[in-house]
Amino acid sequence: MGKLLVVGTLAFDAIESPFGKTDKILGGAATYIGLAAANFDVSSCIVSVVGDDFPQEYMDLLTDRNISLDGVEVVKGGKTFFWSGKYHLDMNTRDTLATELNTLADFNPVVPDNFKDADVVMLGNLHPSIQLSVINQMEKKPKLIVLDTMNYWMDNSLEELKEVIKHIDVITLNDEEARQLTGEYSLVKAAQKIEKMGPKYVVIKKGEHGALLFHNQSIFFAPALPLEEVFDPTGAGDTFAGGFAGYLAASKNISFENLKNAVIQGSNLASFCVEKFGTERMLTVTKEEIANRLLQFRELTQFNIEIE
Repeated sequence: MGKLLVVGTLAFDAIESPFGKTDKILGGAATYIGLAAANFDVSSCIVSVVGDDFPQEYMDLLTDRNISLDGVEVVKGGKTFFWSGKYHLDMNTRDTLATELNTLADFNPVVPDNFKDADVVMLGNLHPSIQLSVINQMEKKPKLIVLDTMNYWMDNSLEELKEVIKHIDVITLNDEEARQLTGEYSLVKAAQKIEKMGPKYVVIKKGEHGALLFHNQSIFFAPALPLEEVFDPTGAGDTFAGGFAGYLAASKNISFENLKNAVIQGSNLASFCVEKFGTERMLTVTKEEIANRLLQFRELTQFNIEIE
């Protein structure tokens, strides 16, 4: 069984979209990553921080899926990270209504001893100094270190972010962020520049338009599955990352050909995430549903053509 270390937020979210709204519900990058990865044969551990307002019920949802919470610090009297957002009608744009760092403001990650030899490390979207601290705590070089980041860190901690990027194998970011990081409009040129910063592989996410995987001069494109209904895009990117990292940790194969499969696995799971609010769909999705939708992905992209 592969070992996956996940670093990211356990959080409360309050979400509003054209299809409804929620009160405080379970959220956070590490939550989505962990739930997605749990669909593969992996032993996972989350490194995060919460306040004592984080319900035991939420803890149990994760541990029931073979996700260790030994790396989760519970701050007595503290409050858990909270985010609130409202999506516009196109579901691609949103307004952040509230961000309360709470216990996350003073988070110092501690990797449990039994996961310092993890096969894959998935660094969720956090301050680059936290991500680098986790890398430095690993006693054995992981087969793969995957980093997720966002434009906020490019605006506020660019030099620290560039330092972390030197030490990773895969970076995942969206098209807007890839352009901001490199100053290149062409995603091909942007990926080439990012590879020179350190990563062997670059994954550029394009939301409802799929994802691109770059390695040297090779490019692979995975479409997003057209869906009848999209209720809430929150966590889709983290679900993608969890499926991607979980599949690779389980298969223990980090070749470019297998990373293509990982991109499809991540895209497949993300397609379920958006069907309900928050983590609701990821908590009910079955192995059979996942397998059937993988067949849909194959039908979407497979064709025969004769080239003269």
